[in-house]
Amino acid sequence: VDRIIKFAVCHEGGIEEKKIKNFDDVKQQIIEKLQKLHDEPNIECLPMIYHLDVGAMYPNIILTNRLQPMAIIDNSVCAACDFNKPGKTCQRKMNWSWRGKQFPLSKSEFNSIRQQLEYETITVTVQDDEGKGPPKMEKKRFTDLSEMEQVIQIKKRVKTYSQKVYKRITDETIVEKEAIICQRENPFYVNTVRTFRDRRYMYKRLKKTWSKRKGKAKDPVELAKAKDMVLLYDSMQLAHKCILNSFYGYVMRRGARWHSIEMAGVVTQTGANIIRDARHVVDQIGRPLELDTDGIWCMLPCTFPENFTVETTDKKNPKYTFSYTNTLLNVGVKDKYTNHQYQDLDDEIMRDYKTSSQCTIYFEVDGPYRCMVLPASKEEGKSIKKRYAVFNKDGSLAELKGFEIKRRGELQLIKIFQSEVFSTFLQGKSLQEIYDAVGDRANHWLDILDNEGVTCRDVTTICRDVTVVMVPRKPATTGY
Repeated sequence: VDRIIKFAVCHEGGIEEKKIKNFDDVKQQIIEKLQKLHDEPNIECLPMIYHLDVGAMYPNIILTNRLQPMAIIDNSVCAACDFNKPGKTCQRKMNWSWRGKQFPLSKSEFNSIRQQLEYETITVTVQDDEGKGPPKMEKKRFTDLSEMEQVIQIKKRVKTYSQKVYKRITDETIVEKEAIICQRENPFYVNTVRTFRDRRYMYKRLKKTWSKRKGKAKDPVELAKAKDMVLLYDSMQLAHKCILNSFYGYVMRRGARWHSIEMAGVVTQTGANIIRDARHVVDQIGRPLELDTDGIWCMLPCTFPENFTVETTDKKNPKYTFSYTNTLLNVGVKDKYTNHQYQDLDDEIMRDYKTSSQCTIYFEVDGPYRCMVLPASKEEGKSIKKRYAVFNKDGSLAELKGFEIKRRGELQLIKIFQSEVFSTFLQGKSLQEIYDAVGDRANHWLDILDNEGVTCRDVTTICRDVTVVMVPRKPATTGY
């Protein structure tokens, strides 16, 4: 508990430890809540729903580990390096998983198929030299075919053989690999990512500032300006978010100038491990609801420590509030994922590097929320991913993902039905009362469908509800 409070105030809040006034009081409050949860593990209460997500996960993983395509090296590169000396710390080794598909047959079976093809005559399509006239069918020996044509024939025969003998064409294989990241490579790629990330953080802070002004605005002119600025800074931070994500997506693209499947594998593997560790913590204190690429939705008992306010002698920050759950996860991330080999060029002439510890990967907490609706799957043993509705304490919709109400090209009838059903999920105090309220609303729309809209007076409304909003697409162009 002592370490979590110090980490929250000193590391996250940037306040010196000696300036804390009520350290013992906050510590005692946390211990009392944890002790109560330990003594009474089985309780009946309304849970607290939280969304714990990592802020800018992939960019911060890149920055923490100094990842860049040209920094992914092997031992042969290190052997020719001037800094390859005993006790070197410039090699950071990280694990990643390669996943691919391969044919199930063995090498001896493959050689047997190839040898058999060498004695066969293959019928191929041949075009004349000038490219005029219809193509002709000719028979050629396998050895007379071009290298590309031989590959096509071998692949076709291997597929047929695998389907007949093994009853499948390919097997999925996962191979654990290790990548070496040079910590002394020119950091232009990392610096560019850092610049865009910091600029996005700046726009997010400005959006938050103008959102507060919007809430306090009384003059219509001031209110209109605040709305425009909120919209502007929100658009800017979203644009920078897309650019930041492209720094990871770019290295995945085949044919890119700095294509590096190793770097992409390290980023995704590290992110998956962080979310896996977070779920392990949540499993011990609550229950996970939905796992995402960079976050986890969970519900915790109401007796679990939540938010605490620390009083300080700092004039700029006399009070600092932190989330115990969020700090608990951040302490674990810092312990396990800090890069203690991060190196920066200290003296360009002498080529001296300064080693430091870096970790910019942190969780952010949103909530608590009042309700989260997760639809059940039609098939047993399978779950529906990224499809949920979340409600705030005041009953307003906080987040909606995966439903038809947000999609273009869907029936208006479905969108209206879902918008009405979502609000009824908050009616009632028991599960049966909620089901009854939702069932009444669903029966109302079923009656409209069964009666073919007889109860609807406005014909225009009926035509609007049963139409689909089509989004025009740009026609495909032909030629080169």
